[in-house]
Amino acid sequence: MVDIIVVLIVVVLLGFALKGSIKHFKGDSPCCGGGSGTVVLDIPDKKLDKPVLGKKVLKISGMHCEHCVKAVTEAINKIDGASAKVNLSENEAVVSYDRELDEEQIRRIVKDAGYRVVSIK
Repeated sequence: MVDIIVVLIVVVLLGFALKGSIKHFKGDSPCCGGGSGTVVLDIPDKKLDKPVLGKKVLKISGMHCEHCVKAVTEAINKIDGASAKVNLSENEAVVSYDRELDEEQIRRIVKDAGYRVVSIK
């Protein structure tokens, strides 16, 4: 009888953990700053000093919500000569640049923000 009670407690705890994980990956988790559905954050556009030379498209893994988008945008925008537009539904960032960019620097700064660049085109 005690074994059944222990198993039921474990099942209930796993259920709560699964529910929390699903909310997190949908962007509704408080740890992502969510909790009230879709969140629209004010992310200012970064203006480049010189004319745009080109654009790079980064596929990024690990983004779950608009707070993740803001974190990636702010990280990339810290790079001199780079301006990012991040799209959560596409899991990508389009980076406009006015000078040559070091792709390893981009990968490193995105990683330092807690995400991973899967590819750069």
